[in-house]
Amino acid sequence: MSELALHGLRVLEVGTGPALAYAGKLFADFGAEVIKAEAPDGDAWRQMPPLVGGESALFAWLNTHKRSVLARPSAIDGAWLARLARSCDVVLDARALTHGVGVLAQPVWAAVPGEHTPIAVDITWFGESGPYARFNGSEAICRALSGAAHASGPKDGPPHLPHDVQTGIVGGLIAFSAAVGALIGRTDGSRRYTVSLHEAAFGTVEMEAGIVQDKRHPGRLGVNRFCATHPTGIFETADGWIGIFSHTLPQWTTLCETLGRPEWARDPRFANGQARMAHADEIDAWLIEAFKTKTAAHWFQVLGAQKLPAVFVPTMDELLQQAVHRERGAFVPVQFGEHTVEGPVVPLRLDTAGPLPGGRAPSLGEHDAHYRGSGLQHSPQKLTPAPKQRLPLEGIRIVDLTMGWAGPLASRTAADLGAEVIKVESTVYPDWWRGTNFTDEFYRDRLYEKNSNFNLLNRNKLGVTLDLTHPDGKSLMLQLVAGADAVIENYSAEVLPKLGLDYAALKQINERLVMVSMPAFGLHNEWSDTRAYGGTLEQASGLPLYTGHPEGPPAMTSYAYGDPTGGFNAGAALLLALWAQQRTGQGRHLNLSQVEAMLPNTAPYLLEQSAHGAVSARENNRHPVHAPHGVYRCAGDDAWLLVSATGDAAWQSLCRVIGRADLGADATLATAAGRRAAHDRLDDAIAAWARSRNAHDAMHTLQHAGVAAGAVASMAEVLRDPHLRERGFFQPVERAHVGTYLATTPYFRPGPDALPLRRVSPTLGEHTREVLSRVLGVNPDRLATLDALGITGTAARPKAPKTTPRHTPDQKETR
Repeated sequence: MSELALHGLRVLEVGTGPALAYAGKLFADFGAEVIKAEAPDGDAWRQMPPLVGGESALFAWLNTHKRSVLARPSAIDGAWLARLARSCDVVLDARALTHGVGVLAQPVWAAVPGEHTPIAVDITWFGESGPYARFNGSEAICRALSGAAHASGPKDGPPHLPHDVQTGIVGGLIAFSAAVGALIGRTDGSRRYTVSLHEAAFGTVEMEAGIVQDKRHPGRLGVNRFCATHPTGIFETADGWIGIFSHTLPQWTTLCETLGRPEWARDPRFANGQARMAHADEIDAWLIEAFKTKTAAHWFQVLGAQKLPAVFVPTMDELLQQAVHRERGAFVPVQFGEHTVEGPVVPLRLDTAGPLPGGRAPSLGEHDAHYRGSGLQHSPQKLTPAPKQRLPLEGIRIVDLTMGWAGPLASRTAADLGAEVIKVESTVYPDWWRGTNFTDEFYRDRLYEKNSNFNLLNRNKLGVTLDLTHPDGKSLMLQLVAGADAVIENYSAEVLPKLGLDYAALKQINERLVMVSMPAFGLHNEWSDTRAYGGTLEQASGLPLYTGHPEGPPAMTSYAYGDPTGGFNAGAALLLALWAQQRTGQGRHLNLSQVEAMLPNTAPYLLEQSAHGAVSARENNRHPVHAPHGVYRCAGDDAWLLVSATGDAAWQSLCRVIGRADLGADATLATAAGRRAAHDRLDDAIAAWARSRNAHDAMHTLQHAGVAAGAVASMAEVLRDPHLRERGFFQPVERAHVGTYLATTPYFRPGPDALPLRRVSPTLGEHTREVLSRVLGVNPDRLATLDALGITGTAARPKAPKTTPRHTPDQKETR
């Protein structure tokens, strides 16, 4: 236990919901003493399916290694809980999800002069300010209002809603990252962060905000059709399902030649992604028949050999049997009561520093007596306070070798917390989120400076260019690493070893270096070289088989769901490793599998498969507990409303609002179980009321009556959202080559205002001269020579014809 990264920390967890529980799980599985305070009747998630012998396997997985105490609503228990909180290093507080944001003005602990004040992270639905602050929330409502639902599902609707736990896991990762960042910063109680689950849910589709700003967003195109490129889908084979992504013209050509239609590769009707989307029905009809001729195993092997992003889309039974995950220990035992099931491991891998391989969940109040007695006599760790105005990671240097979405999101988390993040690109191989259509216009008009997605993901960073294939560029890179605390990269698995820049080489010059690598299936296994986009990662997790409408095909949640999921996990892993480095002085290489990072999203289904040998059929947009719960069409073009009766009182209020007193008086509908049995009839009643109403007006009407409801907002609507605008979540900024655009702000904030945007995203090589001179002492003459040789530069340039063999970084797909 003493080797675990968070051993010795004490954490108090107060409230309910998967975001709180997952944040606490991350602490507990890495060795912290996590105390879960529950009401006398227990956390509501103790009844969340799947149930085994009347107990929730999902609750158990979320709460392994924790201690449970009872907190009664009394003055005596309030004083005891305050004393317990002051014995903790961190307090995770989600009371606002049940009792409203007003409770957060009253910390769990009572401040006592001279006594320790813990670091606090408060989890809310919509933050502490803005028009939605006192809304009745839920994970689904946050997802709907954040834009994370509208683009997913059939073209004619309704949009898809995934399980609550998926929003909760993102929120939990963000809360955990804020807390660990504060610990690294030695803030000693001077830092309190608040997380909005609404804004956290937006993080899963932030790419769409860039596409809308670039006026390229196509709207909802249908199941598994995204971003005006095709084919990106899931197809039944002779045995199993195969998921493919054919984004570029070479990938399309490979697909056509491999599946027996080489003439289509040259057909002008299919010359680019937009053209192929226009003929998507024709292409899909061909693929549906072609893939049925062989097994998923055959297509995975054949297409993978051609470097085409293609993966098995496994059932939960198949997933549990996949050797690549078994070898990595991706499934761990979860014990509760007399039961043991298998669930996904926490995907943040620190070798001997954790996480623990499975564990036991506490029974209700199991540790109450201890923490009302000797357990109160605990002293939190002594931290040397840093200046109060200092950001937590100031003084930490990170070399960023990432591209796309996932890696830059991870490094952005550290940059937002104050780290000096040096983003390394090449003038020949810039970050491919700057663009990959290398036309004359791309170089002449500097289109690589005008992509909003790149600009959103790379705020607060310094940008340098280095040709890592040139000996001088490699030498400068090694010098940067020698003085860095961490390196993060998401190249394809074979690239850095070929360049002589893998962890073994870097550790020779910096023994305390932390390095995060994040290929699709992790390093050093049979599938490590598998090419993947963010959508491929979702396909490989098996999640689409349990998403969407029961009459429809397996359904992806978004174009690149695996990217933000991988990014949030890698960001948390980076911070965790930096904390461990600070405590021990040791370096380590984090071998993160981005597919494995997706597996916590499958937890409800994976646990059910393990417990019962099968997974329940998809239930449309219905909820496993609350009823009625669904998405209903409203007046206007593609307008939808999410309504959720999260309790019996909310059900009665809903009946009054929609004018159906008869339903409210029906004794068979007085409980959620009765309402679930009559869900079709209740859906009809709500749909009839919503059909003639504006979605936002209907939302406010229901919220005023105490019913959780939210408009299913498109991303264009989200960018205009009055709540997010009032909170300053979007901020207009100026940048060279672009002018004004809307930048996002961090998903955690230390007060009413967002953390500062210290820098807009760097232009290509913008800070090369400054960094090389300040950090490495390179003189002006040497800087000029580097520019003249093309080792550095501020303008992208085409790749020169090869004259001698030279290893070059791929334009890799794993992001």
